[in-house]
Order: sequence, then structure tokens, then C-alpha cells
Amino acid sequence: MGARRLTFVIGLGVFLAFAGFSLFADVYVDLQWFRNLGYLTVFQTALASRLLTGLAVALATALFILANLLVATRTRPVGFRVLQNVVEEVRLPSNITPFIMAIPAVLGILTGIGASGQWMVIRQFLAATPFGLQDPFFGTDIGFYVFSLPFVSLVYQLAFSILVITAMLVGLYYVLAGAVTWTGRVSMAQAARTHLFLLIAAMLALKAFGYRLAVYNLLYSPRGVAFGASYTDINAQLPALRVLSVIALVAVVLTLLNIRSRGFRWIGTGLAILLVSSVGLGSLYPSFIQQFQVSPDEISKETPYMIENIRHTNLAFGLDRIAERDYPAEVALTLKTLEGAQDTLNNVRLWDPRALKDTFSQLQEIRLYYQFNDVDVGRYNVDGEVRQVFLAAREVNQARIAEAARTWVNLHLKFTHGYGIVMSPASEVSTEGLPVFFIKDIPPRTTGGLVVTRPEVYYGELTGDYVVVNTREPEFDYPLGDSSALTHYEGQGGVRVGSFLNRLFLAVRVGSYRVLLTQAITPDSRVMLHREITDRTAKIAPFLRYDSDPYLVLGDDGRLFWIIDAYTTTDAFPYSEPYRGRFNYIRNSVKVLVDAYHGTVDFYVFDEEDPIVATYRKIFPDLFKPASEMREDLRAHVRYPLDLFLVQAEMLSTYHMRDPGLFYNKEDLWSMPTETYAGEQQPLLPYYVIMTIPGEEEPEFVLILPFTPAQKQNMVGWLAARSDGENYGELMLFRFPKDRLVFGPMQIEARIDQDAFISQQLTLWGQVGSSVIRGNLLVIPINSSLLYIEPLYLQSTGSRIPEFKRIIVAYGDQIVMENDLASALAVLFGEGGPGPTPPGDQDGEDLTLAQLIQRASRAFADAQEASQGGDWAGYGRALEDLRRALEALASLTGETPLITPDEEAVE
Repeated sequence: MGARRLTFVIGLGVFLAFAGFSLFADVYVDLQWFRNLGYLTVFQTALASRLLTGLAVALATALFILANLLVATRTRPVGFRVLQNVVEEVRLPSNITPFIMAIPAVLGILTGIGASGQWMVIRQFLAATPFGLQDPFFGTDIGFYVFSLPFVSLVYQLAFSILVITAMLVGLYYVLAGAVTWTGRVSMAQAARTHLFLLIAAMLALKAFGYRLAVYNLLYSPRGVAFGASYTDINAQLPALRVLSVIALVAVVLTLLNIRSRGFRWIGTGLAILLVSSVGLGSLYPSFIQQFQVSPDEISKETPYMIENIRHTNLAFGLDRIAERDYPAEVALTLKTLEGAQDTLNNVRLWDPRALKDTFSQLQEIRLYYQFNDVDVGRYNVDGEVRQVFLAAREVNQARIAEAARTWVNLHLKFTHGYGIVMSPASEVSTEGLPVFFIKDIPPRTTGGLVVTRPEVYYGELTGDYVVVNTREPEFDYPLGDSSALTHYEGQGGVRVGSFLNRLFLAVRVGSYRVLLTQAITPDSRVMLHREITDRTAKIAPFLRYDSDPYLVLGDDGRLFWIIDAYTTTDAFPYSEPYRGRFNYIRNSVKVLVDAYHGTVDFYVFDEEDPIVATYRKIFPDLFKPASEMREDLRAHVRYPLDLFLVQAEMLSTYHMRDPGLFYNKEDLWSMPTETYAGEQQPLLPYYVIMTIPGEEEPEFVLILPFTPAQKQNMVGWLAARSDGENYGELMLFRFPKDRLVFGPMQIEARIDQDAFISQQLTLWGQVGSSVIRGNLLVIPINSSLLYIEPLYLQSTGSRIPEFKRIIVAYGDQIVMENDLASALAVLFGEGGPGPTPPGDQDGEDLTLAQLIQRASRAFADAQEASQGGDWAGYGRALEDLRRALEALASLTGETPLITPDEEAVE
């Protein structure tokens, strides 16, 4: 062997050895990681299923190809000289049989590797759970389409691919061996003829089976006006597929008959008939029916199929569970009715989480390396009262650590965790326009009976890299004046280092030799992997979909947890319209609980009726727990998930139309409204509120979203999802009357822009070194009426601390802007009742006493603000407003003001 060849062989050997060792290290560390979490059986089930699937397919593929090649190599006609010449030209050994025999092994391994990724398809087939619902045309349980059809289709595709590859290899061998020659026409030895024709017959038989499978796939047809089998599919494509299946079987018979006869007449006839039929019956005939029978009378022909599409889409997305009610949207609120809605009004959200995140960051990140990734909404019992709050975890963002300090020790041994949380009531603002804190600072300071006993955040949304804890190097815990508080991890998270071999595997896994060489790591040290919570849960259960917004929860014992909503989905639900081409069935069957300190992960089943999660439970009996086993204090914070709500709202915007004629013409399409935020028009996102749902007696935590007609801005209704107690998961749709206008969010935004006083103030604030941020426009249903509420924030151009400035409240035809909600409601409703303020009374002659007092207070506050900002023109306008208000008060009370604003200004 030459030196270059020897070097190549040695290099290849070293590469394969290292790759094999690295792969083994990954598997071994994964095994330890799953064992630490208590999910060793999950890892073993997935690994064994993957290996068995790959091995079975590889073995079947290799044996089938090998058997066919062995049959072929037993034929050595005179023309075998061609193959011998090829051998000599490429300098292969004269005995080429071993090289030919290696081909099945290589192809088997490649096919097995590709098929191993489909292990879940096989496991779902073996553990399939019926849906208890039959499709409308074949009477087959939906479970067949979700679990069995994908498996059968996989087997069909693999078998057909293997047959094609085998036929190509065998045909190539016969050509090289001289058993198939061309001398003006194709000449074949009998053995080669028999062999190749049998393979072609097998492919045709499999094709006949494929046509039968295609019959079931018609229920996913996009051909008609709605997803699913259409008139043409059932009345033209279906018969065509059945006929094609028979023709394919006839072609099988003709192919077998041609084995003993010379030429290719029979097989050619069979293939030609099948080809012509597939074009004529499979394509042209359905197109003809669609064009000349369906299109002229489409609504009549497609109505039965639209009905099935509407019914199955509603079933698949849970829209059939929505309870519908009428909501009058009256202009009938009074102070008395508002007093009965104090639970709702006390929790009206004055803070927009987008603005609040910036405020949290400026006030409570404390150090540069801390970051609030997200602001979550929840409800907590504070001083005996349920309050809506915003909370966020203070995590370490290692990218913010100073470049000079970004050493391996600091990144992986020192800065291992975030620290603490902040919590603010959604409905309170300090006198400076800043949030009031229930929990703040480092170490956490709490009020209202809340406690934080374990503030460390080792697992979160920004914890993307590995860390090593329990080392000789103490961890940074939190800043302490000019020094730092240090700590050692006391939990059970992470893979224990243990022996030198374990340490070597861990070093290979994380790709750092320092893990192996540093003296700081001991056998009792623990390497924390997959600390980012969504990555962590997906590592355990990759077959679930996960919500994009995990949320933080503070337990009654003061520990921090993350809750992640997990979904079971499929794209195989017959007749159901796919959501953006991704899936056409979804259930929020699982809630995942992740301990921010210990890293434990628990999967709780919240929908016992979901057949997909029932199938997963059969496959992984140790993975899922019933919802009843979740701690009560944590379960009280479970909420209806935002992503699912958005999916259902988008589907409902079309599929609330149950009448096929209405659906066909798309006469009543809805859309999700838009709003103005930070000067830009953008979609109005669903929002959580604490409110009393119409018809109920107690306030509850609800996720709501208004709807507007497509291409219009007025509202047609609102959707609510309940989150509390036994009502969790219930959806309610409230429809507005169709005989009158109900203002939509953008119409309210436009009216705000058109209000002379408000628009003037917004312009003024935007000219004195500040930017105005208009927060989330909330539509709050109260006692058959609607309140529109939008908070305003000012943010200095020199800082990113949005400060609450005013609140805008709209009701009926009136819009007011005041310092707080109570003042705005007082101006709107006065002392005596429903009164929308009469328009056009600039001097306030017809206003109530309370309304005039509020107007005077507002003018005085505006004057002070203008004076402090050096805006003397604005100061003059505010004094003029104050003068008018005082004159109106004097006229109303019969008193003469002791001093006018002008006199005060002169003095």
C-alpha cells in the first residue's frame, strides 16, 4: 500500500473513530440528562423505536436488494465479457461479486437512516386511539386518517422506492452482463426477462394499491371551493381512481403473460393503457367535469361538501364548543351600574406590557447584565383581593457582560443564573406616572402577603448556554453594594460529573476541553444543559407544539415556575381547513410546568378527550400526569393560551358562517381589528382582563378579542375565553346587533385624533422633548355596554422610561382624557347618570358640577405642566380653559369667583 493511500486510510479511520465517539458521547449524555429528569423510559422508548425502525427498514431493504442481485449474478451468459471489460478498465478485482454484494448493505443503511426519523408514525399506528367520529363518505373513523393512513402511506412509499431502486440495479447488471442487449431491438435472456418482468409486475401491483390509497387522500383535496373532497372529487376523481386501480391490476396480468412470449407486446399494451388512462381518467376527465358541470352550477353542486368542510373545521379547531350569545352594546351605563362593576373597573389595565417592559428595564434591571425578556400577565391574591398583575423574571443575558469579563469561567461557572422577579398591579400608577411594585429590587422586597423564597432563575427564556454548578468556584448570586453575594447551587438540576469518563463525555458534548482540564470542577459538580425552557421541553417531547409565550408563575411557597402551553396537532383531519398550511387540528391538551431553580419538567394533561394525547400516553406511559396532580396554587394561575386563541379567532373569522350560501359568497367575513400603538397602526392583540362575564355573577380572568367585518372598522362582536376553575377552556362569542353601528377600535382611534383638545395635547407633548405612546386600546364590556379605554404614556427622548400620563375613555359619542380612570368616569357620567356629555358646550354651561370640577382640575394640571416645560403658549391656553371652567362653576352655583386666572397670572 502506498504512503498516500496509507495516510488516507489512517485519516479516514481517525475521522470515523472521532465521529463515532462523539455520537456515543451525545447519546450517553442524553441518557444521563433524561435520567436526571426522571424520563429515562421516554428516552429509551424513543431511542429503541428509532433504532428498531431504522434496523428493520435497513435489513428489509438490504435483504430484498441482495436477494435480487444474487438471482441476477447467477446468470452469466456469453456477453459477460462486457462486465469483465468494465472491471479491467476501473481496475477492480476480477471477482466483482463481493463489491456488488456491498451495494445492498450501503443502500439498506441509507434507507434505514432516512426511515428511522419516521418512528413516531409507526408508534402512533400501533397505539392508535379512535376519535369516535366517522368521515362522511367512507364511514371510516377519523383515527384511521390521523394514525393509520400515514403509516400505510409510509410503507407504500418505501416499498415502491425500494422496488424502483432494485429494478434499476438489476437492469444495470443485466446490461453489463450482456443479458440485455441492443442490436436494433432489445434482446433479453430468458432469466433476465423473467426477473425484470416480475419486478415490473410488482411495481404495477403496488401502483394499484397506491390508487386505492389515493381514494382516502381525496378528503384532503384543495380542488373545490372548500378544503376536502369536492363534487368533482367524489363524482369523477373517485371512480377514476377505482378504475385506474383495476387497470393497473390488468397491466400486472399482461406483464406476467409477456414473460413466456417474445417481444414486449403485452407489457407494452398494459403500460400504454395505464398511462393513457391515468392522463384521461386521472386528469382530463375530472377537469372536464369541474369545468362544464360544476363551474356553471358551483354553489348547488358544492353545497354538501361545504357543509362537511364547515362542520369538520369547527370540530377540528374546537369552534363547535363556542357558546354564542347576543350582546346589545347599549349606551345605558350610569354611575349606579358602574358601582356594580367595581371588580372590573378596579382591574382595568392602565399599563401596556410593551411600554411596561421598557419601564421595568430602566427601573429594575439594576445591572447591565440583567434583562427582562418578557412581561407576563397573571392574577394573584394580594391582601385578600384578586388582582391582575404584570410580572417578569430578571435573567442574566451573557451577551451583556463586559467583553473583558466574558471569560469561560465567568460565562459557565460564575454567572450561572438570574435573580428575582418584579410584579406590578395592572391598574395602579404612582404619582410620578410609574408602576407601583408588589415585588421589586434585589434581594426581592414584597408587599401584600407575597413571598419569594427561591429567587434564582437557572432555567428561563434567556438561559441558552450550559453552565456548571457545585464547583469550587462560588457562583455570583446578586450584586451587593460594591461587592457581590456569592452562592453554591443546592438543587438537583443538571447532569452530575462523576467519573473521569463521564467528564470526558460531557466535555465532548459541550465542545470544551476546559470542562476536562479545569480544577474547579469536581465529581459532585453538575452540568446544566438545555436550560432554555422551550428547548428543554421540546427535547423531552418533540412531538408536541409549544406556545410562543411561556409565562412566569410565583407559587404560594415563594418558588418560581414557568408554564408552557403545549398543543397536539395534525394535518390529517379530513375536511378541515388547514391553518396557514401547517395543521388542521389543534388541542391545548398539555400544560408543561418547569421549575426555574431545579429544572424539573412536568407534563399535565388538561384535555382527557383528545385522542392524540391519549395515543401519546400509550406510547409514553411515564411522561404525562393528570391535571389533578398539579399543585393547586400553581393551577390557579393557568390561563387560556394566547397562540391557540389567535388560531381559533382567525379560523372563526370565516367559519362562524355555518350557512353554505353565506360561506360560498363570503358575505360575512370578519377580521381582527387594528389599533394605533407608538404612532403605528398594528393588529390589536387579544388581552386578558378580570371582568364579570354577562350572565355570570363573579369576576373572572378572561382573554378577549373584538371582531370587525372584513374591510370595515365597526365591531360585530367579541370572543372570550375563560380561565378560572371549572370554567377553564370555555369559549363564548358575543354578537352585536346588526341594525346599528358599534364603534370599532380604529374608529375610536380616529375620533381621538379628531378631538380638538386631545389632539392638541398630544401634539404639544410631542414637541417638548418627549414622544407620546398610545397604549393598547381596550374594549371593556360592562353591563350590556362598552367602554373604550386607552392609556397614554410619555417617554423622554433621552431615556426609555415610558411614564403613564393620561387615560382616554370613550363611551357612546363622548371621549374624555383625564389623569385617572375615576376622573374620566366622573366626567363622563357626572353625579346623576347616564349622561353622555352634550357636544359643543365649550363653555360648559350644560355640564354637571362634577364634570366642571374635573375640567377645572384638568386645566390646572395642564397649566402646571406647561409652565414646567417652558411652554408659555400652552400655559396661556390652559389658563383660558381654567377661566371658562371657573366661570361655568360660578354660573352653576350662583357664586362669584374670588380670583380669576388672569388676576392670578398678573399677581
